[in-house]
Parts: sequence; C-alpha cells; structure tokens
Amino acid sequence: MFHTAVAAHMGLGASEEKTLDLLQRRGPLTAGEIVKLTGLAPASVTGLLDRLEAKWFVRRVRDPRDRRRVIVELNDEMLSGGDEIFAPLVNGLAELYAGYADEQLELILDFLTRATAIQVEATSKIS
Repeated sequence: MFHTAVAAHMGLGASEEKTLDLLQRRGPLTAGEIVKLTGLAPASVTGLLDRLEAKWFVRRVRDPRDRRRVIVELNDEMLSGGDEIFAPLVNGLAELYAGYADEQLELILDFLTRATAIQVEATSKIS
C-alpha cells in the first residue's frame, strides 16, 4: 500500500514506481536485467521504460564498455524531494528497530531472508 500511495503521489503506476525503487537499490540495469528481476515480459518492460523515459525519471545510455548494450539509469533530479516522502517510514522503522536487541534483529533478519528465498523458489516454479 505504501508503494502504491508513493506511485500515485508521483504520477506513476505501481510497476513504474517499483522499477524506480529497483534501480535505486541496484543501480543502473539493462532492460534484460529488469525483466529477470521483475518477472515482467520483455515487451512490458520496454513499454514501462518508454513511459518512465517520457516522464524523465530514467534515461537509456550506451554501456561505455560495450556500446551494443543499453543501460537504464535514474534521473536523480526527478527523484529529488523523495526523502520527505520516505522520512516517516524510515524514522518509524528506526524507532521500531531500536526496541529490539541485536540478537533479536539477527533472528528476524534470518527469518525474512529464508522466507524470501522460499518465495523466490516458489515463484520460479510458476509458469
């Protein structure tokens, strides 16, 4: 729900906002890498990137090491001001974390890591 609200605030669709989030977390990616990480069809990713580029959120640039490859990178200028949107979430989570001992946080992290691996594995078997 949070990402849906952020997307609406920015004038983006949910897939567009999640792709920006992915680029922020991972750095510049190729369209093929975005396909693999999102599970979207290549044609869907092409359309998604076309929309994000038209809105100036991303740009496609040639890979300086391999001019045949195109890399998608964020336009940081369009994302400035995002800190104020995320501040209540970040601050709230920091307060939540402070209420746990390091050992408890390690257990929570282990659970979430293992649960994510199970979900990724189950997702890979669909199709």
